[in-house]
Amino acid sequence: MEQLTVINHKPQKRKQSYESHIDNENLSVIEYFFLNTLDIINVHDDYIEEFLFDTKTYFQNNVYLQINYESLKRVTHNFIRDATRINCTKINKLYIHHGSKCSNSLQEYFPYAKISHGGIF
Repeated sequence: MEQLTVINHKPQKRKQSYESHIDNENLSVIEYFFLNTLDIINVHDDYIEEFLFDTKTYFQNNVYLQINYESLKRVTHNFIRDATRINCTKINKLYIHHGSKCSNSLQEYFPYAKISHGGIF
């Protein structure tokens, strides 16, 4: 799969917390070896966590991520959350939806990304 768009504004049912997954070796990481475009603009924060936690999802470098700014800010705990940092470093293009004024920490959190706030790359 090279492109994935997820649309779901409802929270996940039976969601276990991230902390409870840390020591659980029975859970597999979902691997997206060929994913190059991930559109998660229209999703509940639970789904953003699923893709950005490196303990839940693995993808190669050079991913184009499309996401809502406020959701991204919440899930990354204002761009300081270690659990999402690894996958965020694999993003090379970042489209921020509804984020004309973004945090200064955003570029540091996405060190290899070209960041756009409404334009096309």
